Amino acid sequence: MDTKRFPFAAARFALTTCLLAALWAGNVAAQTATRWTDLGPAARSVLSPLETQWDSLAPENQQQWSRLAERYPSMTPQKQQSVRQRIREWAELNPEQRRQAYQRYRRLPPQQRQELIRHWDTYQQLPEEQRQKLREGRNPGNP
Repeated sequence: MDTKRFPFAAARFALTTCLLAALWAGNVAAQTATRWTDLGPAARSVLSPLETQWDSLAPENQQQWSRLAERYPSMTPQKQQSVRQRIREWAELNPEQRRQAYQRYRRLPPQQRQELIRHWDTYQQLPEEQRQKLREGRNPGNP
């Protein structure tokens, strides 16, 4: 990706991978694995991009994804769309890209982690047209 031509696309990718890594960064007690077939239909629907990888995920990661799926029905339609997109993006990362995302997130000082979250929240508040332009790598102020 040419970061000079697409600075927002590069920033969005970095932000997305860091935020997705944040899903896994907490200290979680050891848990037993959950089989894909043991998830409820609603959770399987939300998490469907992860189906082929589910059994290879660590139990604590499965639990975090499951908790996200539980919160999904209470989200606004806009937030639901965003969550589905983030799940798809995460599922498309190869194991090395995921490992790198974890490492980048863990190396960030807490202040920068909070800043990333604030930027993500700001992005989520933008009108869909501006977000689409950012996803396409165009600066909404300079079409």
